[in-house]
Amino acid sequence: MPALPSTDHVHDRVTSALQRCGVDHLPEVTGTGHPARTPITGEALFDVAACGPADVERAIGAADTCFRTAWRDTPAPVRGHLVRRLGELLREHKGDLADIVTVEAGKIRSEAAGEVQEMIDICDFAVGLSRQLYGRTMASERPGHRLMETWHPLGVVGVVTAFNFPVAVWAWNTAVALVCGDTVVWKPSELTPLTALACHALLARAASDVGAPSDVHHVLIGGRDTGALLVDDPRVALLSATGSVRMGREVAPRVAARLGRCLLELGGNNAAVVAPSADLDLAVRGVVFGAAGTAGQRCTTLRRLIVHEDVAEAVTDRVVEAYGRLRARIGDPFDDATLVGPLIGESAHRAMAEALEEAAAEGGTVLCGGARCLEKEAPDAYYVEPAVVRMPRQSDIVRQETFAPILYVLTYRTLEEALDIHNGVPQGLSSSIFTTDQREAELFMSAAGSDCGIVNVNIGTSGAEIGGAFGGEKATGGGRESGSDAWRAYMRRATNTVNYSTELPLAQGVSFL
Repeated sequence: MPALPSTDHVHDRVTSALQRCGVDHLPEVTGTGHPARTPITGEALFDVAACGPADVERAIGAADTCFRTAWRDTPAPVRGHLVRRLGELLREHKGDLADIVTVEAGKIRSEAAGEVQEMIDICDFAVGLSRQLYGRTMASERPGHRLMETWHPLGVVGVVTAFNFPVAVWAWNTAVALVCGDTVVWKPSELTPLTALACHALLARAASDVGAPSDVHHVLIGGRDTGALLVDDPRVALLSATGSVRMGREVAPRVAARLGRCLLELGGNNAAVVAPSADLDLAVRGVVFGAAGTAGQRCTTLRRLIVHEDVAEAVTDRVVEAYGRLRARIGDPFDDATLVGPLIGESAHRAMAEALEEAAAEGGTVLCGGARCLEKEAPDAYYVEPAVVRMPRQSDIVRQETFAPILYVLTYRTLEEALDIHNGVPQGLSSSIFTTDQREAELFMSAAGSDCGIVNVNIGTSGAEIGGAFGGEKATGGGRESGSDAWRAYMRRATNTVNYSTELPLAQGVSFL
């Protein structure tokens, strides 16, 4: 296994990256601030100043004033200049941000760099979008009338993000919101404050470079209490929140109570169906990355493998063999040889252990994995072997999302049975089928097929591109971010009727005077 770096080495590396991004003077650990920890060693690196209620009030107030007095009236292509400059700075500091992501989230270097690339990609997308915020012109039933719709900036957008994608999800929301004419107040995960400070510093620099107002963006460091203030403030027109289903069930009613808008990206319990006709080499590669990548801590992580009984033994054996090779590649996420980094912390490890115990109690057989690694080298860090569990049925534990690398294997006889298993969970984020039978592929993508927001054929459940709208159905929340027409969530629609005649006919033939 790749050896772990010392906490001092991690501290020095992230300090240099933060300074190059424009973040200076982070206090050392004193126990008086909000701790910034690294899952690589499990130890605290800095104390970061947390925001109190007065800080939240000031941030939302400044963002609201900026929206009303400046940003919403700035032409959209001019707003795009800010996002274009941000994309340039992200390219310049891609390595720095990837380092900070690795330090705070524990992602292996290539995945951290890939996340920053997503930020760059969405900036490119949003700059183009700044000249394409199209409405429609519709045919009016009244002569001498024009009927059309226009789209206008919405207001302050509150963005709440999770630890597992500490920068990409912020960029998905922020780049699009800014070109739509909204201002942004960001509450990052309390587990990843350093990435937030780095991103905010780069955006502040971009605003200064292009002459945009500094109050278009604010960041709030803190825990649940800080997030709750953002959730409940009526000046926050849209609350975009990424996290667990539990979190979404708390947030949605509170925003609805003040008649605000919500965009929710919640949990996933993603599955891949492997049909008898599948290219098994392709399927196994997709399964192993989908299930073990990011140490099982993606919302799109593959958690259920639904395999036709004719190929179940062959597929399972090959996945277990591949997992065996992963054991030697668990460790330092900065090492190019590493494929599996750490879990985010002790609670994630505990949840994984409890899930494996429950799976065994429900008749499951752990085929491999589950053991903790590198405990002597880093007693406060949590490295684990990804686990494969053969289950006799889709039991209670399989229907739950455990945010850790556990892959449950189930079998099926007919595609209809596979779809029943696939759709038989509360979540509906990402899905996949491996098949060379076009009928099976088309059925899986049809209204009678997968009930998820992301439906793939011959690729895994992870690795969405920014061009498509990202999000899921059912308990996943129904929100859509990133590409396609997801921009509409960040704007308000107005239907306009223009009468250019000298008459005043009423719609539907109504006669009044």
